[in-house]
Amino acid sequence: MNRLDAPAKLTRTLRVTGVRADGYHLIDAEMVSLDLSDELTFGDGHDLTIDGPEGGGLSVGPDNLVAKALRAAGKTASVHVHKRIPAGGGLGGGSADAAAVLRWAGAIDVDIAVRLGADVPFCLQGGRARVRGIGEDLDPLPFEERSFTVSTPPDIRCDTAAVYRAWDDLGGPTADGPNDLEPAALVVAPDLARFRDDLGDATGETPVLAGSGSTWFVPGVHPGPGRIVVQTVPRY
Repeated sequence: MNRLDAPAKLTRTLRVTGVRADGYHLIDAEMVSLDLSDELTFGDGHDLTIDGPEGGGLSVGPDNLVAKALRAAGKTASVHVHKRIPAGGGLGGGSADAAAVLRWAGAIDVDIAVRLGADVPFCLQGGRARVRGIGEDLDPLPFEERSFTVSTPPDIRCDTAAVYRAWDDLGGPTADGPNDLEPAALVVAPDLARFRDDLGDATGETPVLAGSGSTWFVPGVHPGPGRIVVQTVPRY
């Protein structure tokens, strides 16, 4: 098993249900895996290399989630990542890569996964699930074959911690749509509204923000400039 796919995840719905004493926010979300994926190749050694259409400018240092996952699993390897998942767009590219490392290493303990990031437990399982707690409480849901069109602004990256701080500052709003973080993300990155409106005008659908952003998505197949058509995939 020297080569593994690392599927992106799409957060279809997200409710923020509380805040723990340590400041971590509790969620109740539905996540699905997509056929948009990175590809990881493992070999002997200790280096990390990244290429691919979305690989530019990414760190290959010890702070990369691939390197962190190797340390968490107690493994060493030479890892090459071919990136297709847009970085910083809320589609879980880094988490998917970390989860692929854990699967390769046989370290499938959810406690290890959640220490790497809130999305890593879901990416470790894949498919479709209800995700609660801080990401560690997963209930598998029946697979549904669905198509979505996603659009990630090329120059906007939403910092997850900043979005949650904005949600706190706004008084913990419950959004009119399916994602409670959408109002906060629009405070952090007001230009997101322009990309939302462009996608809505082009497709005739109401865009939804994916998690803490910055990707917008709509149901159905709507190919066009700056848009990617994706399909859901079942769990591993």
